[in-house]
Amino acid sequence: MKSVGMGEQSSYDHILTAEYASLLAMEFNRNPVVDDEAAFDIYPPPPSADRSSLPLRPPIVTIMGHVDHGKTTLLDTLRSSSVAKGEAGGITQHIGAFSVPTPNSSTGGQRMITFLDTPGHAAFSAMRARGASVTDIVVLVVAADDGIMPQTREVLELVRKDSNRVGLVIAINKVDKPGVDVSKLEKALLAEGVQLETFGGDIPVVHVSGLTGQGLPELVETISAVAEMQDIRAEETGSIQGYVLESKVDKGLGPVATVLVVRGTLTPGTTLISGLAHGKVRLIKSSLGQSLKSILPGTAALVSGWKELPSAGDEVLQGAEGDIKRALSNRHRKADIEATIQDAEAINESRRAERLLQQKEAEAEKEGIPMEKEYKKDDKKELRLVIKGDVSGTVEAVAGAVQGIGNHLAGVKVVAQGVGEVNESDVMRAKAVDGVVVAFSVNISRPIKNLANTQGVKILESNIIYRLMDEVKAGVIELIPPIIEKRVTGEATVLQIFEIHLKAKQIMKVAGCRVVNGLVEKNKKARVIRNGETVHEGNLETLKHLKKDITEAGKGLECGMAFAGWDDLRDGDMIQMYQEVAKPATL
Repeated sequence: MKSVGMGEQSSYDHILTAEYASLLAMEFNRNPVVDDEAAFDIYPPPPSADRSSLPLRPPIVTIMGHVDHGKTTLLDTLRSSSVAKGEAGGITQHIGAFSVPTPNSSTGGQRMITFLDTPGHAAFSAMRARGASVTDIVVLVVAADDGIMPQTREVLELVRKDSNRVGLVIAINKVDKPGVDVSKLEKALLAEGVQLETFGGDIPVVHVSGLTGQGLPELVETISAVAEMQDIRAEETGSIQGYVLESKVDKGLGPVATVLVVRGTLTPGTTLISGLAHGKVRLIKSSLGQSLKSILPGTAALVSGWKELPSAGDEVLQGAEGDIKRALSNRHRKADIEATIQDAEAINESRRAERLLQQKEAEAEKEGIPMEKEYKKDDKKELRLVIKGDVSGTVEAVAGAVQGIGNHLAGVKVVAQGVGEVNESDVMRAKAVDGVVVAFSVNISRPIKNLANTQGVKILESNIIYRLMDEVKAGVIELIPPIIEKRVTGEATVLQIFEIHLKAKQIMKVAGCRVVNGLVEKNKKARVIRNGETVHEGNLETLKHLKKDITEAGKGLECGMAFAGWDDLRDGDMIQMYQEVAKPATL
């Protein structure tokens, strides 16, 4: 193995991957057998050769922007519903999708526009990126009173990566607020590289107010104009291709998913596969709760009939039942293999580290140099979490957000995550790993709360992401040892050393001192400073003024002091009294 460049993998305990095993077999003039059946999967149909002959489809528009910049209020005004009022803290918690009829300037009729509403909080970056991957036009909402924020730049970066396919419209919101300077914001956007039409560029900008509805007709017209220029078309016949925007467990329908169809027409009875989930479409519901007989490309709807809960962001494809079973079997097998490879890599890395440590220890022992103990990852404390949320995309985003909390001393480990209400098994799992249950936007029944109290399991619950993150951060900080500060409360200078003769010919050295600062208290800890260095720390055994025992001595008082079990005090030493104050650690 060394001769063919596989020196690192040549140790007797290294676990080989399938690729390395195949290479090794070929070196011994053996043919590794490739199982064609194991490679079977379902793929989307090839794109049409002549897209101009395809029917037009509704543009998929994603409203993006920083937290509290007014995205949901803007959409709320567009569809005349009260989504924004129902959201916790006025902040959208998961992707919603709905279609809005708008006037079509070219035909004089109506044209549908499908809107996706992506959350603006930093924790939902993954969901926002997923929204951008399926969208045709991004409407970037920037608050006139707040300006460009971190997530504003993040959205601009997402659009730049896919600028050939994704159109951009800037919506400057909250223009109805008094004292806002819209021109200043437009110049700031120009400085970020956004070529606005105002300055001769090609990116349209619309001034709107989600609260009053000002400028919304112009925004809809602008979106329609951009969509017409893009000439968005898709096949309405053939196999289905789409994406799961969101998924959850509905009490009446079981596993359901918001599916955005991009090709084909989805009807009840269609057999679908999405990631490791599959099902037969039983019911299709619109965003308004109406039952639908079919959904065309560019439209999103709630689909029931899944055998398992699909993951948000997974591709949805159509196939025959037999093909779906074969594909599922292979996907499960591949997932198991990938998990095994990850485990093997972790084992190999651990063994490699152990060998290096043994080599260092042997070299240090040979040279007679004591080797300091190296910091190990195992020494890091972990706050173990069981995460439950209302929908899969939210759970994924919460898990991603909390995993970034911590430092080299303590961090977060997600041991389990799932969709639905907190149940008994979640509490018992948290109990088994000495962890905490995190409940995001889900109900916790009284029996479950009582069980958690009985088992000593802490439940962190909230429907606002940043509050939940603060609670998790506080839990991680509790794992880190507190910072001990020593606050000096008094100082005394040693003027002269006296020897006191005790019984049985014992001699005790007492330092004659003068208090120069603060208050010297007998019950506080003391340290001796000599030439700028601490030579001893301990407790006072004796504190006297003349021949009288005292408990404290103020500034300017002369007194005698002696330490318990230490008598190496010298003239000129400084005795400092201090108290230890424990401060919580910080990340």
